[in-house]
Amino acid sequence: MKPTDLWRTGTSRLLLVYGGLFALWCVALIGVIQWDTRRYLSNLVDLKIDHIAQYYRDIDRARLPEALAITESLDLRDIISHGLFDDAGRRISGNLARIPEGMPLDGKLHSLPQGVERVEGLHPVRARGVAVRLRSGELLVFVRDTSVIEAVGAIIQRAVLWGLPLIVIPGFIGALLLSRRPLRRVRAMEAAVQPIMRGDLRRRLPLSSRRDEIDLLAGIVNSMLDEIERLMGEVKGVCDNIAHNLRTPLTRLRAQLHRLQRETPEGDPRAELIEATIADADALLDRFRALLRVSELEDLHRRAGFAEVDLAATLKHVGEIYAPLAEDKQIAFTLDTAGDVPPLRGDPHLVFEALSNLVDNAIKFTPPHGRVRVHTTVEPQGPRIDVIDGGPGIRPGDRGSVVQRFYRSAGTPAEEGHGLGLAIVAAIVRLHSFRLEIADGTGGGARVSLLCWSGAPESATA
Repeated sequence: MKPTDLWRTGTSRLLLVYGGLFALWCVALIGVIQWDTRRYLSNLVDLKIDHIAQYYRDIDRARLPEALAITESLDLRDIISHGLFDDAGRRISGNLARIPEGMPLDGKLHSLPQGVERVEGLHPVRARGVAVRLRSGELLVFVRDTSVIEAVGAIIQRAVLWGLPLIVIPGFIGALLLSRRPLRRVRAMEAAVQPIMRGDLRRRLPLSSRRDEIDLLAGIVNSMLDEIERLMGEVKGVCDNIAHNLRTPLTRLRAQLHRLQRETPEGDPRAELIEATIADADALLDRFRALLRVSELEDLHRRAGFAEVDLAATLKHVGEIYAPLAEDKQIAFTLDTAGDVPPLRGDPHLVFEALSNLVDNAIKFTPPHGRVRVHTTVEPQGPRIDVIDGGPGIRPGDRGSVVQRFYRSAGTPAEEGHGLGLAIVAAIVRLHSFRLEIADGTGGGARVSLLCWSGAPESATA
């Protein structure tokens, strides 16, 4: 199970989407809280400074020093700065060393982002202040720092920085944990589908006791497989019954024709007609035998008899049988076998039959003075057998169809056969989970490759 597969499940994606939306909502909510809190605190600061300014604006000048002293004594946290300045801006009293730079002297509240300069030194804390003109013409400046507002904002920001990981990390962990079970079930279904893709329609998708949407989907697929198996069984049964039941009357017909042929005197013109009819009956019997053979090979129960197959010995046996046939047709037959060909797991007779059909087709479609080559290599996945002929080849558009029953390409010469040889090979390939590849030969003709390792469910690929 790849780690990346865990994030491809619907459960993990749903949790991540909801987690992301929840995180965005939390950020937006905290942002609104921070903005509203800052606004509220700023209004309180402004209201307090405005009240102080209004009070000192109307106070008697003789009581002003005493009132300022009282205000300064009550400022235990040292958050209020004040100063009394004459018309020229010279300091008279207070803890402000000078009028804050850039501060408008209009009696309104203004922000002082750079802070103020006090008698004991620079006070760089952000502040808000107001400058009021007294009746005496002097200028009274009050400044209150807003560090409390900034501290509250910093606390909220830290809450966001801590809160987001506490939201996102459990969301990721929850998505990881909750997606493992559905993904395991999907992998189990994938393993169950592989035999079905190879033709074993008796297999079904596994169901759990949870009865969730995955089980609902698996149940629908199982019902569909039940119907497909029933229909395929009926079609296969009809075809097999037709092929099996027609063999008996055809065999009886051939016997009667043979008896009639023996009773026909020599020179009778009907003798040639009888002989041609017997040949047609033999061709029909061969086709029915081939059909029943394909049907037999498509029964996956034969895997129970699999054993180790000595591929090198099997290829040598095929070469011994078909080398004389190639010599009779004046065809150069070459068998190249790798030095150390590992054994296969399969049915020895069926592997021999598949190789025999491939070599027989190559010899059949190669013209005289041509060449047929059987080349064997051992790749990391397993043995590869290439049967290369010198015939007309197989067109790319026909390579997926030549493995079907009775299919014959339009450009194929009229040779003996019924279009069932490659169908039998394809059935053997599917039974063994091998692969069959059809391509062009190096010097013309066709190259049919038998890849003796587990591959895709297709019978042939270009």
